[in-house]
Parts: sequence; C-alpha cells; structure tokens
Amino acid sequence: MRRTLPVALAATALLATAVPAGSAAAHTLRWGACPEGVAAPRLECSTLAVPLDHRDPGGERIEIAISRLASENPAKRRGVLLTNPGGPGGEGLGYPAVLAGSGLPKDVLDSYDIIGFDPRGVGRSTPVTCELTPEQQARGAFASYAYTSADVTREAGYARSIAEQCATSPTGKMLPHTTTANTARDLEWIRKALGERKISYLGASYGTYLGAVYASMFPDRGDRIVLDSNLGPGGYDVTAMRRFARGLEDRFPDFAAYAAAHPEHGLGTTPEQVTAKYFDLAKRLDAEPVQGVNGLTFRGITFEYLYSNAALPALAKTWQAIEANQPVPLPPVTDRDNSMSARLHVICADSRWPDSVRDYQRAVAVDRLRYPMLGAVTANIGPCAFWPDQRTEQPVRIGDRGPSNVLLLQNERDPGTPLAGAQELRRAFGQRATLVTADAGGHGVYPWGGNQCANHAATQFLISGQRPAQDLVCAAGR
Repeated sequence: MRRTLPVALAATALLATAVPAGSAAAHTLRWGACPEGVAAPRLECSTLAVPLDHRDPGGERIEIAISRLASENPAKRRGVLLTNPGGPGGEGLGYPAVLAGSGLPKDVLDSYDIIGFDPRGVGRSTPVTCELTPEQQARGAFASYAYTSADVTREAGYARSIAEQCATSPTGKMLPHTTTANTARDLEWIRKALGERKISYLGASYGTYLGAVYASMFPDRGDRIVLDSNLGPGGYDVTAMRRFARGLEDRFPDFAAYAAAHPEHGLGTTPEQVTAKYFDLAKRLDAEPVQGVNGLTFRGITFEYLYSNAALPALAKTWQAIEANQPVPLPPVTDRDNSMSARLHVICADSRWPDSVRDYQRAVAVDRLRYPMLGAVTANIGPCAFWPDQRTEQPVRIGDRGPSNVLLLQNERDPGTPLAGAQELRRAFGQRATLVTADAGGHGVYPWGGNQCANHAATQFLISGQRPAQDLVCAAGR
C-alpha cells in the first residue's frame, strides 16, 4: 500500500451502479473537467466503460475514471505514462497532479502525458462496498494482537463476519472480478482508448504488483516500466501481510535514533530505551486504552508514521501525548468503507489464503517471537481466510518472458514493502529488470525519497530508456 502521508486515502464516492453494455463507447475518451476534490491545474478527466468480466467482453460494463496531465511540449512528447500510487483500494485519479507537485522532473512531464485512474472498485470508478460500520472502519486493516491461540480463535469470528458482509453486499457480484489481473486488463483497455501502441508505467507499493502483472500479461505493450517500493512476485498475499512485521523491525531503528536524539519528547535518551518504551506503551494500551487509543491503534499509528521521515516528529509527539495521558493528535475520521472494501476484494481474490484457524495460530506463535513488535498482528487471521471460493483464474506468474524494460526502485528500510520483496521480484523478472536500492528508510523512492542517485536512475530511464548497466546500490543522501 502506498501512502505519501501517514493516513490512507479515504474513499470519496458513493455507491454507483454498473454500466450496461453499449452505454459508452469502448474506445472513446472525452476529456473534461475533473470532479470536485480531484480538480487541479491542467488536469483533465474522463471515463471508460470496461467489461465487468473480461471473459465476456460484450457483457455488463463498469466504469473506470481516468485523468490526464498532458505534456506541454509536443516536440518532446514520446507517449503516455500510466501511474498508480498503491493500495489496493487507493484512489489514483489525482495522482498525476500529486506527482507534478512533488517534484517529478520537467523533462519527464514534457516527455509524457501523465495518466491517472481509480482502479475498478475504487473511488470514482464503479466502487465496491462491504458496508463496513464506522466501528469496523476505525478498527483498520490489521487484526488484533494475539497473545494466545485463543486470541486467534476470537479474531476468526470477527474476520468471518467481515467476509460475509463483503459477499452479501450490494456489490457482491463484483467479488470474483475485482482482481489485479482484471485491473491489468483495464490498463490494456485504457491503452487502446488512448490510441497508444505502447504505454510506460510508474507504480508504487501495491502499484508495483499491478505493473508487474501488466508487464507479464502484456509484455509487448509495455514501454518503460518503473516499479517503486516493491511487493514480491506473489503480490499482496499472506506472505506480504506477515512481512509488514519484518518491515517495522527494519525501519524502527531510524525512529529510535531520532527520538533518542530529541530527549524533549521524554521517550528515552538511547535507541534501546525508545525501543523499550514501544513495548511498554503497547502492553499498557492493550490492557487499558488512553484517550481512545488502544494497543492496536498504537501499533497501527507507529507503523503508518514510519512511512515518511517527515512524520517522525509527529510520531514522537503522539507517543509523548499517550505517555502523559493527554489528548492524542489523531488523524481526522473519514469514511473508509470503499478503500478498505476494495483492498479486501483485491487481496482476498488475488491469491488463496490459509483457511484453517490452526494455521494462523502456528504463524502467530512463530512471528510473535521473530518480530515481536507487530508479528502477532500481521500473522493473525483476517477476512481472506473466509473469502467465497469464486476465483475465476489462478494468480498471474511473474517471470522473465519479455523485453528488458523494468526498473525496480527500493529503500533498504521500507516498513510497508521490505527489501526482501524487491529482491524476490528482481529474481522473478530475471533479465527483464534492474534493481536500484537506496540506503534509506521510509516508503517511496521516486520522486520524493530524496536519494539523488536513485532519482537520477529513474529519470534517465523514463527519458532515455537507459538503465544502470547492473543492479545498483545508492549510498545514503546521494
């Protein structure tokens, strides 16, 4: 999942009905003003009708909301750059404007029309819902911390209820079709609608898996593929979920060093004291919440704020407030039903998750010791264990068939997509990919990560097609 801020993007669209076949021209885009909340200078928007079930291209349609930030330099324009900020469940309609405003180099903006879109099931595309209550939304994407096997059994009841809500919701018919493979097919429809022979692609976090799937399903249609902060070749599967705990352990020392260097927060004067404070606060909040913050919320806040170096001071102040039993500066409450529901639709349909409570009890017992900060959360059981068995196809295999046109960008200490996933994806792509690793922490490399070496590699590839001759490790701050 990609978050340029420590708070996930909230869903903004109400439930929409699917579009009957034939109600919109399949390969015509009419550009106009973008919806309120997305509008930005020069950003144009449109919609495209695509099949709900790509196996039945003449059947029922759904809509995909698309945006364009057109090149202002026709002499330099070489094509289109499709983008995805991550998720799954994240909106991407406004992402071209976000990229432009966050430092995407002018040479890249001149070279491409930057294309954004809300994936199927998300936002202003035909959305899905699990009809999650405000209480369920506030609980977030993680399971509870499991101290014992009985805790896993209790969590299973909650997970089953969420899966049943998704299956019986008004958009239940979209469950088997809201997958990464079908979103990749939607990208191919977008390519055709744009009238382009090939498309380039810039995807972050979950967007790396979407890009890898597209590059594998349509190897001859991809031009220059940049994947930033990478999931492994299995995508957002049970391994990726458990890997969040490893990501927190990899990244936390950066925060511990920051907090120790700022003793005014009262969290400790050494990294070891700050680490001990984490376990102390988590245990206390599991027993008795403070100012509405329980142990699960505390762990989730810590994890999310570690996505960005800029958020480390806010994380320290949040811990300080909890320690002093003062009001906690929490993010504003928003309606997250669509973003959370779309996330579940994709991750639960993309791959098969263990369906035995005992499997999760064993996993929790292992990860509680291996990754004590978060392992008993991320190894715990979730709704995917009880997902309806309506999968229409096997997961897409990421392999080395196709042109050598993939550039992987990765921070060494990424909490959301740890380095291990990028290394596995690099091996899966074989000769197709080159990996650039930055000695940095946080989630996201290009263009805002701050490592000039990695940024230069990405920009050069997008502009000239030239990648580093071999895998590259970029030193910190360079």
